[in-house]
Amino acid sequence: HVQLVESGGGSVQAGGALTLSCVVSDDTIRSRCMAWFRQTPGKEREGVAFMSAGDSFTFYDDSVQGRFTISQDDAKNTLYLQMNSLNSDDSAMYYCAAAPDLSWPPDFRYWGQGTQVTVS
Repeated sequence: HVQLVESGGGSVQAGGALTLSCVVSDDTIRSRCMAWFRQTPGKEREGVAFMSAGDSFTFYDDSVQGRFTISQDDAKNTLYLQMNSLNSDDSAMYYCAAAPDLSWPPDFRYWGQGTQVTVS
């Protein structure tokens, strides 16, 4: 099955920016719903940004609307999350997720290992 590998996390000061990347192991990214989730200790994993490139559809959680941008590069089989104006509430482990197709609601059954974002 498809594998996802995230990168780009790190430590940043409040107000700063980071870009997360997620490389998909095959060339099917355009035929899948893709998403970024995040999780902090003791809390449930929450979805922050969703993308269905086949339908050119994106959706953001209210907490990141206007600050985060999800995008993908089909040629590189890579999903991105551009994060601007970061604050301490954005500190979390960020996960890339993929569904097997473009069905809605998506079944995010494939997950990366996560990349840590810390905002101080």
